[in-house]
Amino acid sequence: MELYAGIDLHSSNSVLAVIDASGMQLRSKRLANDLPAILAELEPYRADLVGVAVESTYNWYWLVDGLMDHGHRVRLVNTTAIPQYDGLKHGDDRTDARHLAELMRLGLLPEGYIYPRPARATRDLLRRRAALVRQSTQVILSMQSTYARITGRPISGQDLLKLKPQELMSALSDPTVCCGVLAQLRVWQVMREQIHRIEGWVRQDIHPKSDLARLQSTPGIGSILGMTILLETGDINRFGSVGEYASYCRMVESVRLSNGKRKGRGNAKCGNRYLCWAFIEAANFAIRYSEPIRRWYDRKHAKRHRVVALKAVAHKLARAVFHMLRDDQPFKLDRAFA
Repeated sequence: MELYAGIDLHSSNSVLAVIDASGMQLRSKRLANDLPAILAELEPYRADLVGVAVESTYNWYWLVDGLMDHGHRVRLVNTTAIPQYDGLKHGDDRTDARHLAELMRLGLLPEGYIYPRPARATRDLLRRRAALVRQSTQVILSMQSTYARITGRPISGQDLLKLKPQELMSALSDPTVCCGVLAQLRVWQVMREQIHRIEGWVRQDIHPKSDLARLQSTPGIGSILGMTILLETGDINRFGSVGEYASYCRMVESVRLSNGKRKGRGNAKCGNRYLCWAFIEAANFAIRYSEPIRRWYDRKHAKRHRVVALKAVAHKLARAVFHMLRDDQPFKLDRAFA
């Protein structure tokens, strides 16, 4: 008899539901986030379990890896694409867990990608670098705001960082204000030191190096963007077509049409936001430093809005990267921007 299990994972507990092939519920229980306890609950059904659907927003590594290590067929749920069941008058964690199992039984479960464990830490480390870059930028903006508020003169981030502590104290005059700005400056310096350290670590840890070099042959894609694209993409063969990859990169318009008329938007959040950012950044650099791509962008911009034209360049780059990684080929400008 085929059985299906669903686990609604929370920060401190999990709700397990097991149903049979007819949809009848066999088990429903709230458990502490303890792997041996969850494995013990699943053990009586192990031989007949078709799969275990796990829904979680952030803390699924320990559970998914643990279940897979013990031989369970795990399905990681795509939380942004899962349909909500509106037929219930009352819904809670138990009905959510059963809903996961029911979707798997019906073959309608939207699945996420379980990133391979060996490269997962490297990918997450590069994401932490991105967070540190954002935080360091906020620190610089705060320092610039303070400088302009006290002196009445705007100053660029580069010029601000060139000032020596004595020059800052002289310009700001108030010792209390100087104390705050200098504290922010020291925080920024520590952040930049750690950012460079992470970049060096990822460069040593990323494999294969040949794929990274191939990506960097693309106009607009440097070391950081290349590592981001490579790590966030993972195995390129998991995408059935270039269209699927472009959609995963959020390069495809999200829209719902009926009888040729717009009836709303689709699931714009479905996809990888890090890849979306990387290709938009690459498009900005490409139109700045590649004359052929700039001309292609200008022609598109003459007919459409600037943002639409920029997104079109990013879409082109994403499609080119798919073929480069799948076919082991360098970037071909005439093919991408004919």
